[in-house]
Amino acid sequence: MTTVPIINESPFELPTYATVQSAGLDLRAHIESAITLAPLERKIIGTGLKMALPSGIEAQVRPRSGLAAKFGITVLNAPGTIDADYRGEIGVILVNLSNEAYTLQPGERIAQLVIAAYTQVRWEAATELTDTNRGDSGFGSTGKQ
Repeated sequence: MTTVPIINESPFELPTYATVQSAGLDLRAHIESAITLAPLERKIIGTGLKMALPSGIEAQVRPRSGLAAKFGITVLNAPGTIDADYRGEIGVILVNLSNEAYTLQPGERIAQLVIAAYTQVRWEAATELTDTNRGDSGFGSTGKQ
């Protein structure tokens, strides 16, 4: 397990895993009063959290399935990437894809944060690539099963 320094400027608890095998940590809305999102409206909602991820680690902001399924509220740029060198407040771009207004409450769980390792690459110019069975067959080429 990796330790990550975090500053919590909100009155809410630090993000936690809901179960022992959860991949995502719940992020909460750091707002002073309720905010209403009209249909198709989007807003950046702060969390009050700042962190210092180690090199080689990113954080991905993802939608909460319950908010999406029940109310049409999702993260617009899902997954949003937080780079290891970012030190500002974690913000979540929420959008209301439903036909009804949705009122967001202070401290409401609005997104999940998944921590993941990544590798940077160095490009090597080439004139051809190794062959595979799939080749250049793209979207939908592996069937509908």
